[in-house]
Amino acid sequence: MSKRPTSPAELLSLAEGGAAGDRRALARLLSFVERGGAPARELSRLTYPRSGDCYTIGLTGAPGSGKSTLTAGLIGEALRETGSPVAVLAIDPSSPLSGGAILGDRVRMQEHALDHNVYIRSMATRGHLGGLAAAVPDAVRVLDSAGWPLVFVETVGVGQVEVEVAATCDTIVVVLNPGWGDAVQANKAGLLEVADVLVINKADRPGVRETKRDLVHMLQLTGEMSWMPPIVETVASSGEGTGALWQAISAHRAHLESDDGLARRRRARMADEMERLTADNYSHLVAAALGRLAPGDVGLVGTVASETVDAGRDLVERLSRREIDPPAAADELVALVARLALRPEASS
Repeated sequence: MSKRPTSPAELLSLAEGGAAGDRRALARLLSFVERGGAPARELSRLTYPRSGDCYTIGLTGAPGSGKSTLTAGLIGEALRETGSPVAVLAIDPSSPLSGGAILGDRVRMQEHALDHNVYIRSMATRGHLGGLAAAVPDAVRVLDSAGWPLVFVETVGVGQVEVEVAATCDTIVVVLNPGWGDAVQANKAGLLEVADVLVINKADRPGVRETKRDLVHMLQLTGEMSWMPPIVETVASSGEGTGALWQAISAHRAHLESDDGLARRRRARMADEMERLTADNYSHLVAAALGRLAPGDVGLVGTVASETVDAGRDLVERLSRREIDPPAAADELVALVARLALRPEASS
């Protein structure tokens, strides 16, 4: 394993190397982002001002629905239509032994492995249910700042947490197979609510007409929308329908860009990410106050954790003696953490 940079200057050097086309530097940057901690926070500071230009496309759907094969086909379409380089973040299941990505997506996209205009990175979920790694937003910004104008984000499967793909992507593609079960599962997970394009892949199998009918019915129940998600039929293994899917994605992008919709979506995404990060910071502070997290370099924990530990222990003791109820104890702890976090020395 490579040695971690010990200074912002070294990270800046790596970031400049990635922007200059050094793939080894780019790979190291993404590894730091994936691991999190202080280097990831510094990289976020370095890359954020240089980002904001790339367009992101998220693909999600049930395992085995053909997302990787479909993504490989879309890479070819994007290269032909735009001539722009394409990057792929494939969020793989974590290996149960090493914790690393299984790299199945790289195997299925091997036709593009030697193309200098294509960069494919597998990232391990490391136990995040549903497959969307917490590091994806920062990873996208690293690729963006390195000059990749188009980024595909492919997630592991379908589930409630998959809806979080909306927080990282401009266009969201939901991939289903013929059969009622997939449509119901996607609807339960809330994927149909965030889908911009719906794909019925493996459309050479029975049940396509019924699946399309069910999807149309479900979409009608969502009420009036400024954009009605098109339903595209594909057979990814043969390439059938891939061109139509790329055109649907391009049409959605044009729709967003026509009325400031893309900017509004990105502003909402920034607000969502800020809310999540703020909640994470407070969650770490509360965990540290309760003795469940050692002071470290994540957020504000290392600065104020030591001052909250005694208060946290005292609250637990008061709870055990029935001197205070849980909601009141939570209110006290939140108030304490908020006061400490807002002190000038906490943010220095």
